[in-house]
Amino acid sequence: MTQRFKDKVAVITGGNSGIGLAAAKAFAREGAKVAITGRSEDTLRAAEKEIGAGTLALQADLSKLAGIAAFRDRVRETFGRIDALFVNHGVAIPGAFESVSEAHFDEMVDTNVKGAFFTIQKTLPLLTRDSAVILNASINAHRANSAGAVYALTKAAIVNLGKSLASDLAPRGIRVNVISPGPVETPIFGRMGFPEEQMRQMKEQVAGLVPLKRFARPDEIAAAVLFLASSESSYVVGSELIVDGGMMRT
Repeated sequence: MTQRFKDKVAVITGGNSGIGLAAAKAFAREGAKVAITGRSEDTLRAAEKEIGAGTLALQADLSKLAGIAAFRDRVRETFGRIDALFVNHGVAIPGAFESVSEAHFDEMVDTNVKGAFFTIQKTLPLLTRDSAVILNASINAHRANSAGAVYALTKAAIVNLGKSLASDLAPRGIRVNVISPGPVETPIFGRMGFPEEQMRQMKEQVAGLVPLKRFARPDEIAAAVLFLASSESSYVVGSELIVDGGMMRT
């Protein structure tokens, strides 16, 4: 296997499950030293074993600056730098527009937007020249969903943030790009609180909108993340890579 990231340091927020875990494992397979964050100690420990020896697994609440600073300091103490940063953490809490509370709104915006913004800002001193930052958005930034106004708002903000930071950080030799997945088989669906039968029906309906008629596997999204982090995309800056099985074209 090609070792595109041999002796590089890859940091993945929300790397304890789903797309983040798949990306962390892929970086490790290609030679990277890996650090992940997550909120659940149990899933962090399980992910640490899956990724392999030498993984730095940190429990952190990245909706708060204190959590971001603590995680950044541990990465600096352990590895001293960051060559690839995948800003992947996020929450999705569905809710009809008229029932969205301030607490609901604040949790999603603080985690998905504020957390992404300050994760990049606070780790900036560790990002090397020729490093790459990839932000995980969603096709929900472009495609409306019932009961998903706040989530879509946060993902649209991530797309715009990526494009803005691409200009800000290019002079430092740091490439910033965004990946927007379509529907992916990840644990986030199980955390939405829907009854099992309703969730099954909803997933079938969503899959029917995808020309490939299925959800993506996390490793398929991870492959696109590694492309954007590698030298193979050295002239790709400020772009949004949509990986959705053709859903946006329907």
